[in-house]
Amino acid sequence: MIKKLMSYIGEFKRDTILSPIFVTLEVFLEVLLPTLMALVIDNGVETGDMNYVMKMGLIMLVVAMLSLAAGTLSGVFAAKASMGFGRNLRRGMFDNIQDFAFRNIDHFSTAGLVTRMTTDVTNVQNAYQMLVRMFVRAPIMMISALIMCVKINARISLIFLAALVFLGLVLSFVIRRAFPLFNEMFRGYDSLNASVQENLTGIRVVKAYVREDHENDKFCKTTDRLKNLSVHAEKLVIMNQPVMQLTVYTCILLISWIGAKMIVVNGTMTTGELMSLFTYTMQILMSLMMMSMVFVMVTMASSSAKRITEVLDEKSTLHNPENPVYQVEDGSIEFDHVNFAYSENETKEEREEKCVLADINFQIHSGETIGIIGGTGSSKSTLVLLIPRLYDVLDGSVRVGGREVREYDIETLRNEVSMVLQKNVLFSGTILDNLRWGNKEATEEECRHACELAQASEFIDKMPDGYETFIEQGGSNVSGGQKQRLCIARALLKKPKILILDDSTSAVDTKTDALIRKAFREEIPATTKIIIAQRISSIEDADRILVLDQGRISGMGTHEELLETNEIYRDIYRLQQKGAGLNE
Repeated sequence: MIKKLMSYIGEFKRDTILSPIFVTLEVFLEVLLPTLMALVIDNGVETGDMNYVMKMGLIMLVVAMLSLAAGTLSGVFAAKASMGFGRNLRRGMFDNIQDFAFRNIDHFSTAGLVTRMTTDVTNVQNAYQMLVRMFVRAPIMMISALIMCVKINARISLIFLAALVFLGLVLSFVIRRAFPLFNEMFRGYDSLNASVQENLTGIRVVKAYVREDHENDKFCKTTDRLKNLSVHAEKLVIMNQPVMQLTVYTCILLISWIGAKMIVVNGTMTTGELMSLFTYTMQILMSLMMMSMVFVMVTMASSSAKRITEVLDEKSTLHNPENPVYQVEDGSIEFDHVNFAYSENETKEEREEKCVLADINFQIHSGETIGIIGGTGSSKSTLVLLIPRLYDVLDGSVRVGGREVREYDIETLRNEVSMVLQKNVLFSGTILDNLRWGNKEATEEECRHACELAQASEFIDKMPDGYETFIEQGGSNVSGGQKQRLCIARALLKKPKILILDDSTSAVDTKTDALIRKAFREEIPATTKIIIAQRISSIEDADRILVLDQGRISGMGTHEELLETNEIYRDIYRLQQKGAGLNE
């Protein structure tokens, strides 16, 4: 895990190395100061030699200034190294997520990924900054100060040995107990982010059903649980502080008592040496406090590091073949006895029992218009997701342009298959920005033409800023029907060989729906069009219609043929005709 994370230091290795170098220089200069102070007291103040005091005072000032400069540079380099490390980690995670197949995305919740890229990376970043600075400073300071203490008086230095053993035992207890609590705490952050995300995404539904109180209660329970976990963990961590202070004051009292006796009774220690011992004592104990802080921070960060590594180590379940095909000949499609299941960890036999698509077998000629209809849960959307290889089949094969989809370069295949998904998604930016997701090089004229085909130009022209109108995140400032038409226009700009519309005209009226289908027939006759619909009127003029029932093909044919031969299709038609009659 550490090796994996360290590979993301990248171009900040120089800063990572310079920070410890300067902090080492800072420590040596700081350790020198108490010795100089002892010389001032013993050789200057007690003898009344003011020239010596002035000379040594000037040297101490220079040493202090150099120490300050070294510490400042160390802090600057440590900040650059940690911030750059955090940036590289976020980039690495984001890049890896972009390569995820749908199966990989299913492993992580959206809120969990957000927490990993924000809170977890911040924890690791802060721990890294402490490691390259404090974790270098504290041991060097402690060892250097201990050496100076032993040099002054070896007997008194034994006090520090007892303090080190005691603090080590306390720290190991804290870390062992706190680590699992931090793991649980970060899972609490996932739940909190999920609650906020769900509420903000569905705020219109919440208000429509007057469920604000319910959402408040749910949010409060999540925050209370996170608070309780945090308090429990912090209670353990905070033990460190009073134990440290107790140790510091005990050491100072013992040194004062023993040192005073040595000066007054034995005369084996000078006043300056005792004063420098006090300073070294504080340096040693402050170093111990710093090390304990680092250990606690690293304990917290190790939980975050584990969660980050899970994302970085996750490999896409979809891969390019060794010698991929980079050209799709045409829009023909063939499903050859395809079985598909979302589960992947079970045995093949167990997955076959959970198949959502079973023995799917049909062919589509290039340029054909195919309608797909079926009841809710009949796996209509799942079937079309296999065409651009968003999932891989369990058994059988899917062919596009006469070749198995697993033979193609994934990017090449997906560029030739344009999808308007069931859930229409627009991004923050202008209408033109959103349209150019389909083709980033598209001219404004091409965008206008695509919008005319999708019947979107009429409402865009009425907007004050036209094609420069800003779309809010998720398309919240346009209606459902407008959003669908913009998504269709975006898909058309790809000029694909296969166009898939997954119930993407459900929010438009029947007249607009008919105009869109007419534009498809006239403007893109060579493109294979697959239309998933709930309304038979949206697909009755298709070349053929595929009827799905519980993941199996129930029938395939023209509208007239299915009315005669397929009971499911006939029932859907009767119910919709009856509904249309009632509406009239």
